[in-house]
Amino acid sequence: MSKFFPESELIINADGSCFHLHLKPEQLADKVILVGDPARVNTVADHFDTKECEVSSREFHTITGTYKGKRITCQSHGIGCDNIDIVANELDTLVNIDYKTRTEKEEHKTLTMVRIGTCGGLQPFTPTGSFVASVKSIGFDGLLNYYAGRNDVCDLKLEAAFKEHMKWDPIKGSPYVANADMELINQIAADDMIRGYTISCGGFYGPQGRVLRADIADPKQNEKIEDFEYDGMKICNFEMESSALAGMASLLGHRAMTCCMVIANRYAQKMNTEYKNSIDTLIGLVLDRI
Repeated sequence: MSKFFPESELIINADGSCFHLHLKPEQLADKVILVGDPARVNTVADHFDTKECEVSSREFHTITGTYKGKRITCQSHGIGCDNIDIVANELDTLVNIDYKTRTEKEEHKTLTMVRIGTCGGLQPFTPTGSFVASVKSIGFDGLLNYYAGRNDVCDLKLEAAFKEHMKWDPIKGSPYVANADMELINQIAADDMIRGYTISCGGFYGPQGRVLRADIADPKQNEKIEDFEYDGMKICNFEMESSALAGMASLLGHRAMTCCMVIANRYAQKMNTEYKNSIDTLIGLVLDRI
């Protein structure tokens, strides 16, 4: 018997759309571009040949259309792994739950999700303007720790090595290491993006080692992160969503990855605030390759 989802768990709006995104099942394409900024959805959709629908609700802005014969949805998610929890779950319900009967569909549908974002580079080889593909993402946010099966989709050996290297304080909660879909990494990153590990932080300031008026608990945090190496790969960048996306996609049976443009290099203490024009190059690459 198919699993039934009551109204309190699967919240469907009166118009038949999912609770937060306000999308209906027929409005979602199998290929999804995810972006943080709702305004960036328009930047992506400017590349589309046709547009079939547009929906906005809070920070969640959606446009579905076609690009070179491919049906694609561009979906904004706002900032943070908590928002990815909403977006990943609701997108999954749109394709794998029958909204009329509130039961799980017998045939699972797999979405392909590529997040295009911005990040802070942590290495000399990640200067501003470079593109980084997150092969594995270390989540400081703790989101995946709330889900059963978390250990089955995480790199537990890397987790242990990272915590040992950092002398991790358990008061922060346990970091997790989520894997991107390697087939998708090879498809999107090709041979012109930097591949490495990414840290998804639970904030922009203290969690990323920025010190303003409030001191941080571990002043050596970023130095230790920059020095960490595992299986011949280093931590390349900070951002705020890739771990949750990779982890939730793995749990739900979807293909997902994150690629970011470096707009700040923490190692060199350089920042590019005029990045919005140059990120269009990354958008074009992803649209061509997805």
